[in-house]
Amino acid sequence: MENCPEETEIAVKKIEKEMLELVKKDLEISSKHISYTEAVELLTKLGLKQTLKQMDYTCPPRVKVNILEDFYDIYFGPLVQSTGVLKIFELMPYAEGFLLRFPAKNNPNKLTEFVDQPKLFEVYHNYKEWGKRLDVTSVADLNKLVIERKINDFIDITETLQQKCISKIATQIARKSTAKVVLIAGPSSSGKTTTSKKLSLELQALGINPKVISLDCYYVDHTRTPRDKDGNFDFECLEALDIDLLNQNLVDLFNGKEVIIPTYNFHTGTQSFEEKNRMSLKEDEILIMEGIHGLNDKLTPKIPPELKFKIYLSALTQLNLDDHNRISTSDNRLIRRIVRDYQFRGKTAAGTIAMWPSVRNGEEQHIFPFQNNADAILNTALDYELSVLKVYADPLLRCVKPTEPEYAEACQLLKFLDNFATIAPTAVPPRSIIREFIGGSAFKY
Repeated sequence: MENCPEETEIAVKKIEKEMLELVKKDLEISSKHISYTEAVELLTKLGLKQTLKQMDYTCPPRVKVNILEDFYDIYFGPLVQSTGVLKIFELMPYAEGFLLRFPAKNNPNKLTEFVDQPKLFEVYHNYKEWGKRLDVTSVADLNKLVIERKINDFIDITETLQQKCISKIATQIARKSTAKVVLIAGPSSSGKTTTSKKLSLELQALGINPKVISLDCYYVDHTRTPRDKDGNFDFECLEALDIDLLNQNLVDLFNGKEVIIPTYNFHTGTQSFEEKNRMSLKEDEILIMEGIHGLNDKLTPKIPPELKFKIYLSALTQLNLDDHNRISTSDNRLIRRIVRDYQFRGKTAAGTIAMWPSVRNGEEQHIFPFQNNADAILNTALDYELSVLKVYADPLLRCVKPTEPEYAEACQLLKFLDNFATIAPTAVPPRSIIREFIGGSAFKY
């Protein structure tokens, strides 16, 4: 974390003091609906330019506004009933501004320990600056491009930027002449599979021939698979993988030996070895492995650091809904997952939403703590993607019944997606990461 100027620290302390006063007063937060005309007048008075701009593309007949004493505002997410509930938070100087920390919604009474992620912040900061240069920083800006039929150029620009970032990482790998294995990790639906394939092409352009090994091949038999607290198989813990076999295979490959890569059958829960899966590694070849434990050195304890290159993926959208309503990275990935699970696994939106807390818990334990171990970080978000995913996600979310526990979350996601003008899936390039979720990719999965 960078040292902040003294004036920033003073300002942060003043803001924190005011926030604590609001908590102490326990002021009621209420809401009411007003007409479109009244909302436009209110937003103009408040100077909320992006929110006002978004009204041009949604045009609701009635607008819900939130009220705190004589202050009116629009917020798209759920709100607490009074300021007294918001007693658990932390305000701290960070970089050129400040950081507001608050509890996760699944544990609202506890603030987790702060862990600085400077590499991730730098990637996000650079992406925000890129958005400002293109003058596309909000959903209203994106919708404007859609309405004015200028979205195709923006799609090309965003895809080109991401490809340039992948190309840069490939160059970093090539410069690390000792690297023999590229380990790619990231949370669910961060685009690990497509990134592996796009990175492979970039490496080949540099004269390096990649071979891919899936970590899924190294799951142990069900008889050895650990179980979680509910008694279900825990495929996300490190112990679910055959670490000894993986490391022995890697050591043998790096020593010029031939090995048989195992195959794992998810239906029977068994591991097998077939002659067709024999593999060796030539001098100009490199391994690529993607999986949630890639950045954890306990995955590859027998492999010296100089032989490894680690990449962390994260879908960090730089867009905001408007002046002060941000887009959740987790919600972005959940919508990706809902679409992919239905397209390729036949799972309902309710089914994906139901398992999401468990997925997020696994990420907190096995992925996020190792972000700083990465040699490179790639942002896999594409600013236009939610306008495409909406085409698929909207009807799936509307099928969640009011009698199902996932109904409230489905309604919240539908309300969120209502802010986006749709983009036809045909506008998505065949090798885009988005194709991993909607289908029609030029890559074979």
